[in-house]
Amino acid sequence: MDKMTALNMFVASAEHGSFSLAADHLGKTPSAITKAVAQLESELGARLFERTTRRMALTEAGHIYLEGARQALMQLQLAGEEVEQLQHELRGSLRITAPPSFGPAFLRQVCCRFMRKHPQVRLEVDLNDDNDDLVDGGYDLALRDGPTDLPGLIAQPLLENRVVLCVSPTYLARKGMEVSLENYAQHDWLILRHPLVSRSFWWVSCGGQSIRLRQPVPRLSSDNYDFLLGCLLDGQGLQFIPTWSAAPYLERGELVEVMVDHWRLQSAFGPWVHVLYLPHRRSTRKVRVFIDELKEYLLERGLGTSQDGTPAAR
Repeated sequence: MDKMTALNMFVASAEHGSFSLAADHLGKTPSAITKAVAQLESELGARLFERTTRRMALTEAGHIYLEGARQALMQLQLAGEEVEQLQHELRGSLRITAPPSFGPAFLRQVCCRFMRKHPQVRLEVDLNDDNDDLVDGGYDLALRDGPTDLPGLIAQPLLENRVVLCVSPTYLARKGMEVSLENYAQHDWLILRHPLVSRSFWWVSCGGQSIRLRQPVPRLSSDNYDFLLGCLLDGQGLQFIPTWSAAPYLERGELVEVMVDHWRLQSAFGPWVHVLYLPHRRSTRKVRVFIDELKEYLLERGLGTSQDGTPAAR
């Protein structure tokens, strides 16, 4: 029996906790699974499983070997895909995770462009705020606007994460007054509630100086960004939103930016949105091509970063 087949059988046995379940999963016989594990144990000179009539569990050596086996099988699979894709168009699957707000802002458009160019690639996009682990979640890449100092991950700056104060023209027409430092508390505010966002004060800059303003009582608050954005577009008040989210609505005139000289603040979530991936994914062609597509789309709209990491011209 070849080594790769034996490793596959060992990993399946560890993941299913049973030789018979592993056999069902792989379409093999339980005796073939038992033989493969015994072959590996003989080569290593160590037991990989403790087995009784009621249960089986990995030994300490088994836990160590399982991690190495998974990495070896993953590297072989990636290498096979890369060799195949050198000669053919991109194919296979690509798993991506990102916050929900990234979907309508730019990720949906990028995914559609990518699928049109590469019809043999299947995309799986999970939109959530859970910061799922790339290894445990099985993702090829992640987009995040939070902390990026996670061990074992490569983080590339993707776009600037600044916020601007926006409002719909219908709100301004209904309210009948501009927004200023003197009257900002008289306006209706839509405010995101999040552990990283202060509920008491805002810091704004004017003429190079920072000013601390007391946060007004919101007309509407929520822990869901997309819910608040819908209310903003409906003319229910003012809201701080990131430039990457505001851009299409500003272009279409559905929103206008107010207090331009005062309200350009860094997001509480950090100055950059990053694309994250595991080091062994660095050379995977479909990951590289998707990231390039993402950067190209953002640069076209003046939102991304150039190759040297500087913000795109606005």
